[in-house]
Amino acid sequence: MTGDRPLPAERLSLVDLLDRLLAGGVVIAGDITLRIADVDLVRVDLRALIGSVDARLPSPWEEHGT
Repeated sequence: MTGDRPLPAERLSLVDLLDRLLAGGVVIAGDITLRIADVDLVRVDLRALIGSVDARLPSPWEEHGT
């Protein structure tokens, strides 16, 4: 606890937020089910991993030695 002093407010732009998220990576997961009378009509599962790419690393899809 910091006592009676409030924590300093930090303004963060959307670009800065995305930069911070991509620098460390982020995982998005979610499930949506549309159900009527205990019958599943539509089910959507979402799993995504978002991370940054380092330009110094070689692409795994490049052909090497040809």
